[in-house]
Amino acid sequence: ANIGQMDTPKELWKMITGNMALIQVQATVVGFLASIAAVVFGWIPDGHFSIDHAVLLCASSVATAFIASLVLGMIMIGVIIGSRKMGINPDNVATPIAASLGDLITLALLSGISWGLYKELESRAYVNPLVCAFFIALLPIWVIIAKRNAATREVLYSGWEPVIIAMAISSVGGLILDRTVSDPNFAGMAVFTPVINGVGGNLVAVQASRISTYLHMSGMPGESSEAAPRKCPSPCSTFFSSDVNSRSARVLFLLVVPGHLVFLYTISSMQGGHTTLTLIFIVFYMTAALLQVLILLYIADWMVHWMWGRDLDPDNFSIPYLTALGDLIGTGLLALSFHILWLIGDRDSDVGD
Repeated sequence: ANIGQMDTPKELWKMITGNMALIQVQATVVGFLASIAAVVFGWIPDGHFSIDHAVLLCASSVATAFIASLVLGMIMIGVIIGSRKMGINPDNVATPIAASLGDLITLALLSGISWGLYKELESRAYVNPLVCAFFIALLPIWVIIAKRNAATREVLYSGWEPVIIAMAISSVGGLILDRTVSDPNFAGMAVFTPVINGVGGNLVAVQASRISTYLHMSGMPGESSEAAPRKCPSPCSTFFSSDVNSRSARVLFLLVVPGHLVFLYTISSMQGGHTTLTLIFIVFYMTAALLQVLILLYIADWMVHWMWGRDLDPDNFSIPYLTALGDLIGTGLLALSFHILWLIGDRDSDVGD
């Protein structure tokens, strides 16, 4: 959108159909792989395997991924076209909306679809395999449509690595969360995890999109440019230089504290979390949040430039890695904060209620 590839109706329609087909392919495949990973992660510790529940999980995951991607894809197209018409940079609004709505829509759909399919398991056990087969059978159609577009054809062949590795990284964060909240002493962590991960992921996605757009303005991926160093940048150049991307990194970092204070106040007023918001808890929580965003912004600065220098389009590769790392780092730091708070004696009598 920023470099004018969606300005004519023909280009716009070509971009929409190609990208919508591409995300349906990715959603179906990754939804299927995620269900397999969930079955394995659940089966190994428990030692119990049920084929009916495995198929139920697969059907729920694939159907959720497909429908959520379809809905989000249409919303994102509307947001980007609307942003361009209103003179707003889509980099500043598209990725946060996608990330936040992605979590909300996906969780709502997953809970609803899995509940409905679980009900069908009792009387019509054939429904779950049929759902799986239906969405997988649609794959060739989406592949053919995506291959017709030059921009999406490349991602169709080379874009699997970041998506699948990102899924694996996020799964490790999920295991940390599962291990932590299963302890009644740390049950209060569950409500804060989506907040810290969501904020961190949104902020770094904005920064990655902005740096990528800045590089696209000067040429194509792989072209030698002083703006695209392949070595690790120094923290000073990432946060304290006069460069436009350094200024945006400072602004995004400064948004962390006021943003999280609003969320903490909301959680407290809704009496959620089973954790009293003491001063020491807020200090530890804010330290974890600031450290998470600091690390992510630095990694984004290095990763986007490194990918550009390696002839890879950062738009297709960097954000999955960065948001997954945001989940892992945020969950890890939050779990560490809760454990330290417990050790130093900041304990709640209402934890686990």
